[in-house]
Amino acid sequence: MTMHHAVDGLASNPAAPADVLLRLLALDDDWIARRLAWRRSMPDRVAEAMLHHPHRRVRTLLAESAGAAPELRARLLDGPASDALAVAVGPEPYRAVAPPLPDRAYERLLNHERDAVRHLTVESAGVPAHVLVPLAGHEDPLFRRAACRRVWSELTDDVRAALLADADPEVRTAARLQVMHEDEERTAELAEAFADDWRLGDVAERGRLGRALAERLLAGGTRLAQLVRNPTFPSDLAAGLASHEDPAVRLAVSARPGLSEEERAAIDWEVGPEDRLDTLWWVWDAREDADVLRACARSAHTWLRRSAAVCPGLPEDCVELLAGDEDFAVRLLLAERHPMAPPELLLDLYLNGSHRAVGMLTSLPRFPAAGLAARFADAPEPEARALALRDLGATPALVERLSRDPAAGVRQAAALDERLPVARLVELLEDPEVGSAAACNGRLPVEEMRALLDRAGVPGLPERREPLPGGGRNRA
Repeated sequence: MTMHHAVDGLASNPAAPADVLLRLLALDDDWIARRLAWRRSMPDRVAEAMLHHPHRRVRTLLAESAGAAPELRARLLDGPASDALAVAVGPEPYRAVAPPLPDRAYERLLNHERDAVRHLTVESAGVPAHVLVPLAGHEDPLFRRAACRRVWSELTDDVRAALLADADPEVRTAARLQVMHEDEERTAELAEAFADDWRLGDVAERGRLGRALAERLLAGGTRLAQLVRNPTFPSDLAAGLASHEDPAVRLAVSARPGLSEEERAAIDWEVGPEDRLDTLWWVWDAREDADVLRACARSAHTWLRRSAAVCPGLPEDCVELLAGDEDFAVRLLLAERHPMAPPELLLDLYLNGSHRAVGMLTSLPRFPAAGLAARFADAPEPEARALALRDLGATPALVERLSRDPAAGVRQAAALDERLPVARLVELLEDPEVGSAAACNGRLPVEEMRALLDRAGVPGLPERREPLPGGGRNRA
């Protein structure tokens, strides 16, 4: 059998009929099986074939697909017992949560005979809160720990109190971690329990510190940068670290709340354009406080501005201010995270940014479309020319012209465009660089899909025999 370079694209074609998809599935190709699993819709015959596929890896792909219907993923529990592990983990889409399984599926998973299945289920990001809340009283301490970590805010005061006094020490610890930001006593208990544990850093940064504990942690001399980032760390102790030899400690001191701009400037801190910094907790805790966010957005301190850029409550005037910030990371974070980021900011970052994240900006709802054909159809850069195809006003003639562009990326974008004349779309199937994209196009005629499979040497399906009326059998 010889394979054609465009064949795999048919697996993602929304108009591909069941017979085409079943022929692809029969190829036993991992990449094609993955593309089939990612489909947003799937004919019933194809869904059944994947559900009952003899190879576990195909069924696992279905379980991990964020595009597969939850009901379909749940039906994998009716198959081999080993499939339950994949269903328990479920899809893990980037910066998103897949639709949850039906409640009856979670009931089966949480009562599964295998410990691993039960425990993977409670750790899965897709499990909804109403499934996890009752687990706070479950006999399995791991379930109670999961409830502490994931749905603490949904629990009643009585349930929280019970978890804080739980017989299992790990459950008590998980509960204390949820209240340490407001409870000095619990923070002190955790600091003692984690004396030789990496989690001491989290306690130092997020717990509510009494003076005695703060001084003891300071004297210990470790995890100082995390300790200083804690807003409850006494200001006079923090000031004494403003000239510390560790630049991370000095940076943490300079980014504390309550300092004036002059006090921040007096500290020798530095944030490089490539430095990765977590959002400051005290800024995130004030993410709906316009006054705090406005002060951060106007600060000369890069870390404060980066932290403000990700906050949904950032006032509109500050959105405009940070859209023109000198720091690339501020602008990128604003574009990625704020729902009111200016469309022109997204466009500018896409065209001029070098970070790999800028390529994903085109998927955001605020990325511009209108007028791009006139602006970029004849641009010198191929990435800019491809943007012309996002314009709803782009004509079929322009789409066809761009399908002949010297840059493969532009031709690929045109091949995916349903305004492309069918005759040209069929021609592009033979372009080794863009044939797969052309095969994805929903306007590709079904007869062309089948012809492509035939040219590639993909076997046809066995003839389906229907029973004759009266219980007879079809004759060969």
